[in-house]
Amino acid sequence: MGRLTEAVKHLLIINVILFFATQIYGDQMYQWLSLWFPENINFKWWQVVTHMFMHGGLMHIVFNMYALWAFGTPLEQVWGRNKFLFFYFSAGLGSAVLHSGVNFYLFHEGLSALVNSGMSESQVLDILSQGKYSPDWYNLAPRSTIDNFLSAYNTPAVGASGAIYGILVAFAFMYSEAKLMLIFLPVPIKAKYFVPLLLLGDLIFGIGNVNTGIAHFAHIGGALIGFVMMWYWKKNEFNQNRWD
Repeated sequence: MGRLTEAVKHLLIINVILFFATQIYGDQMYQWLSLWFPENINFKWWQVVTHMFMHGGLMHIVFNMYALWAFGTPLEQVWGRNKFLFFYFSAGLGSAVLHSGVNFYLFHEGLSALVNSGMSESQVLDILSQGKYSPDWYNLAPRSTIDNFLSAYNTPAVGASGAIYGILVAFAFMYSEAKLMLIFLPVPIKAKYFVPLLLLGDLIFGIGNVNTGIAHFAHIGGALIGFVMMWYWKKNEFNQNRWD
């Protein structure tokens, strides 16, 4: 991995500063900078970027920043600072788009179920805008539908994980034979198998709607954009170009 590269260093610094800021200002920071559902009153346009610098806890930021350092450093050494940052933020934005798209589907599935049961859309949205919900909703639609509906509206996304997953995909493209180890599986696995294994787990948990507290489709979104960019760059021999 070598020395700490410029872009990676500054990303680490910004993430750590904002993490400690959230320990001081708490809920206000999360309200301003996390990525809220677009129809939530807390949503602001800048959150599609700022959520990448917010984290939900110590272990969350430790794992993300370790991955940024471990996998981002060799990429920036080859690509240069500007190309690395372009890739990083592109993957992060792709993550936000897919995560919000899935939430949009889940939210409107629940809203349609409530409207079809006889409630008015404005009535439901008014209750949500007050930070409330009605227990009676569980009598009008399946519990999983209402749970997903409320979670999509009320739960903001935080973390650099989407951008990190893009970085992981890029690393697997460029260093496919490098051997990596999972914490829960202490056996060396080549990067070309390691990254797909992680994504398979996200896909299974995401489609199965398993409540893990992790935005699995955000991971998949970042990885998907990372894959598309790497495939295009490799096909056009663009990986040979540096942007310093």
